[in-house]
Amino acid sequence: MTQREVTSTDNTTWTCVQTYSSLAKEDAERAAEITAGDNDEVTVVCTPSGGAQTVRLQLTRDWMETVSDEELVKQIETAQV
Repeated sequence: MTQREVTSTDNTTWTCVQTYSSLAKEDAERAAEITAGDNDEVTVVCTPSGGAQTVRLQLTRDWMETVSDEELVKQIETAQV
């Protein structure tokens, strides 16, 4: 399972992972295809290190490579509101 960690402006460390990524690669890709939104987006779940609430984001399928840490933090902070 590939995950990514970022730290928000309040020093909370967030661990983000695409849903279904714990499945075998072929199964995960198929699940992502089935559940992808109209804009070919996938659901990413970000879990905080502290007391903040877990957030779900809709990001492009290639979010690991194309979304910067700063943009990912911005998306998390927006989702918390």
